[in-house]
Amino acid sequence: MIDYEKVLSKTVREMKPSGIRKFFDIAQEIEGVISLGVGEPDFQTPWKIRQTAISTLEQGKTVYTANAGLIELREAVSDYLVKLTTQRYDPKSEIIITVGGSEAIDLAIRSIVEVGDEVLIPEPCFVCYAPIVSLSGGVPVPIETKVENEFRLTAQEIKEKLTDKTKILVLPFPNNPTGAIMEKKDLEEIAEVLRGTNVMILSDEIYAELTYGKKHCSIASIDGMRERTVVVNGFSKGFAMTGWRLGFLAAPKPITKQLLKVHQYAIMSSPTTSQYAAVTAIRECQDSIEIMANEYNMRRRLVVDGFNKLGLTCFEPKGAFYVFPCIKSTGLSSDEFCERLVHEKKVAVVPGNAFGACGEGFVRVSYAYSISHLKTALQRIGEFLEELKQ
Repeated sequence: MIDYEKVLSKTVREMKPSGIRKFFDIAQEIEGVISLGVGEPDFQTPWKIRQTAISTLEQGKTVYTANAGLIELREAVSDYLVKLTTQRYDPKSEIIITVGGSEAIDLAIRSIVEVGDEVLIPEPCFVCYAPIVSLSGGVPVPIETKVENEFRLTAQEIKEKLTDKTKILVLPFPNNPTGAIMEKKDLEEIAEVLRGTNVMILSDEIYAELTYGKKHCSIASIDGMRERTVVVNGFSKGFAMTGWRLGFLAAPKPITKQLLKVHQYAIMSSPTTSQYAAVTAIRECQDSIEIMANEYNMRRRLVVDGFNKLGLTCFEPKGAFYVFPCIKSTGLSSDEFCERLVHEKKVAVVPGNAFGACGEGFVRVSYAYSISHLKTALQRIGEFLEELKQ
């Protein structure tokens, strides 16, 4: 009989499953659950985008595209990036269309990291960075961001972790799960630390369109940083296109030339129908982003105010569509809080420690859901907190 312990990769066997998906799966099994656990916009993909997809299917445009993606989409992305980063990237040699932002992250890490290289990862953060680093033979080095700093990453925190083995700094802002953003002055201080090193930057800007009060600033726009930055973005969040699985990355030509090889062998090319739809998204649906962002902003204020009134102190997020309330006052761990809440009150949220050890004592709540769902969830959470006191 085959010994699977010997067959399967030790790195993979020791990898923990996603804490996000765990509570999503629990919520799926319990009738009547309000799930605030997944970063899934509750908006439909704008009709113009869907209409383009339908039309291209009817026309039989279903063959492979160029490995890097449709040239018309790369041209549209190039224009789009000028708006988001102030930098222009050559659509022929500096942009790759990927299967979601997730593939773009994987491409960048796998193409840069070698065995023993260290990757600095601010936490709490999205769950994928450290496992991909480990799969590449690298060493994830967490940097704890603190609520008293509004979960920003500071230059001093980077200095303390920087070694001659450091290969990449991940900048996941606007941040999932905290909603933190980095402002220009923060990025300028970080740039000063990195100048004179060979440290690369992986700037995950998937929530760049969803900021409140402050316009997103990309580190690629800071003097001298474009040459060392891989910008990752996509269509899932801003355009409500999660299931279309389409993202992109932009970087200097010497970098994309190598990343494209991995993309060629692992993927071939991104979904053709999604690519045609994405051209329409960028060229014709910018107004839809603003409409959705305004709605998220209203929900953000409702949820932050709601948690603070319930006695769970909640940092006011400046980006994305998550809040990260502190639940330490309940005396429960993050896992206990979430397990009991979903079973006793049928509200699913995600334990903060799913996003790094420093997330213990917090939970992540997505407000990418309807006002009625959010109000009902807050009411149930209030009941849960009252029952804990009895």
